[in-house]
Amino acid sequence: MKKQIQLLERGIHTWSADSVRLILTPSATAKNLYFYTQETGYFKTSYPYFSERQNLDSFLIVYTVSGKGYLEYEGQTYTLTKGQCFYINCQEHHLYRTDKKEDWELLWVHFNGGNALGYYKEYVRNGFHIADCQDDDYIENTIREVLSRHQKKDSTTEPVVSHLIDGLLTKLLVQNSAGSSDDFILPDFIREIAREIDKDFRNQLSLSYFEENYHRSRFHIAKEFKKYMGITVNEYLINARISYAKELLKYTDMPVGEIAFASGMNNVTHFINLFKSREEITPLAYRKAWRG
Repeated sequence: MKKQIQLLERGIHTWSADSVRLILTPSATAKNLYFYTQETGYFKTSYPYFSERQNLDSFLIVYTVSGKGYLEYEGQTYTLTKGQCFYINCQEHHLYRTDKKEDWELLWVHFNGGNALGYYKEYVRNGFHIADCQDDDYIENTIREVLSRHQKKDSTTEPVVSHLIDGLLTKLLVQNSAGSSDDFILPDFIREIAREIDKDFRNQLSLSYFEENYHRSRFHIAKEFKKYMGITVNEYLINARISYAKELLKYTDMPVGEIAFASGMNNVTHFINLFKSREEITPLAYRKAWRG
């Protein structure tokens, strides 16, 4: 018998009269195809406002418009001030609350659908942190637009809101990958390694090769490449080879064996297995599907 997971949801809702809270029911189409909003709103809260949840099938983005609040998540407490934003998985235990001395004004959207879990896993791949959006009003404006679209509901609301949520997630992912703009200046040696792979992927490139030619330890190269490029050196190399193989499959009549060698892979069986693991189809089936 499947164990029932109990939802935890409690809070004290001390917010201003002009606060807005919309609870929404998505259409079947939205649930099947889109990111969809479950709740969204604008709150101006005062102490002792708090909201605590766990095991809620939802994801939540909260943006601080003004004032001060706190988030308790994954065993840590984070202070939230103007221009800061958090993005959490509501299956995990979380509590957010207003400061005792300072009101907290926030915009928020509960959402699900699409590949929401996949986006979240990518967002926290290098650890959870609070996003700082003080110098960019995109997050604030987009959540306001989500709220406005639901208030003026029409036949375009759900697809447009899905697009807006996708934009929010993409913005947060990019910002999370980059950190601050100063931190995300791509090191020259990472740029050079990527360029060399793009140009010479047919050659037998490896971490040992890059260690010898770039005078850095393979551990340092592997760590920094993954940090700045989002994938490992080997994954980047494989992607370059598979992309070239796809080009040859589409636009030439070369046999699969020749394409494997032309793409830098000396073992045809390994090439076919690698291609299938990434494209979910064999090279010949890919060629046939592309040509119709």
